Amino acid sequence: MEELFTEVDKLRDQLLINIDIMTDCQRVEEEINNSEVLTRIENIILGIVTSLSKDEAPVLVLPNRSSWANINFDSVIGLQMSTGNSVTTVRSDSPLSVTKFAQILKILSVIYRLVQSNSYATKRDLYYNNTQLFGSQKTVDSIVDDISCMLKIPRRSLHVLATSKGLISGDLRYMEEDGTRIDCHSSSAAVAVSSNIGGIRNIISSAKFVLIVEKDATFQRLLDDDFCTKLSPCIIITGKGVPDVNSRLMVRKLWDTLHIPIFALVDADPHGIEIMCIYKYGSVAMSFEAHSLTVPSVMWLGLLPSDLQRLRVPEDVLIPLTKRDESKLNSLLQRPYLTSQPEWQKEMELMKQSKVKAEIQSLAAIAPDFLTNIYLPNKLRYGGWV
Repeated sequence: MEELFTEVDKLRDQLLINIDIMTDCQRVEEEINNSEVLTRIENIILGIVTSLSKDEAPVLVLPNRSSWANINFDSVIGLQMSTGNSVTTVRSDSPLSVTKFAQILKILSVIYRLVQSNSYATKRDLYYNNTQLFGSQKTVDSIVDDISCMLKIPRRSLHVLATSKGLISGDLRYMEEDGTRIDCHSSSAAVAVSSNIGGIRNIISSAKFVLIVEKDATFQRLLDDDFCTKLSPCIIITGKGVPDVNSRLMVRKLWDTLHIPIFALVDADPHGIEIMCIYKYGSVAMSFEAHSLTVPSVMWLGLLPSDLQRLRVPEDVLIPLTKRDESKLNSLLQRPYLTSQPEWQKEMELMKQSKVKAEIQSLAAIAPDFLTNIYLPNKLRYGGWV
């Protein structure tokens, strides 16, 4: 078994050389204490009261979270919001934004009470606090992120939690903030990713690597095939498609604690590549929290476009790229982080030329157990990542 991990161990040694540089850059943002959170909220309210006392309509100023123009790329941190960013104003005297103004104030008041009493609520709780005002869960999710960005405070410090959609399994034990002990390899079923990653402590693992799996179906297949035992010790995690913040925080927590290689297993299509990029470099919408969400050491293990040719995956399981795929691929190739990834560029250019994509499940066309018993063990043994 040891020789299986020779290349993985070599990769870990390389990563450890770079780690000191990375840790210095990334330790910028630590947890913000409760009194600081309260002070920042009070300052917003003070601004509103001051405007009212001058007979002016209060205005809230939010950094623009949806524009690439606001983003800097740092190879150590990923996509992060630049300081001189463009802003959106939410006016209390404009019919277009008065509802949003009210929604922000309502959520600020709930957060204030939560922080004051040192209790937590989920984003779902916030929505049910006033369904009429918010109209949809999506509105609440977006406003919580706006507030987090406006106050420059990570969401977990606002005492607002999100229910996790991710799953994790393998050689991992830890304790939740409330003292619950979690053992991720005690059952054939996976464990739900915690809703409070910041509260996790006493992480124990002898895993050699973490494997991020794009899709739940593939993750379940690996569980059924007993992948974590066959390639023991390791950890597998899925965010079930586009990852939620908790799945990304968990991957980051594992990296910070264990400093072991982290691989991504995604479909050989533009959507899969984009999901892997979110784990590695972050997303525009959450760039203000890049320090705690990104893991720039993530490696692309598969499914590589070059694998499709190398393994002679049957043509009938390959899917032609749609116009939408092609434009997504072109936009990915324009992203600032790809200049530092010539190997990734090469794979994406190959996809562009071949005009085909493939799901991980397509490997079953070679043999039903090909993914678990041949493809992944060989990839890990011979260093088949980019």
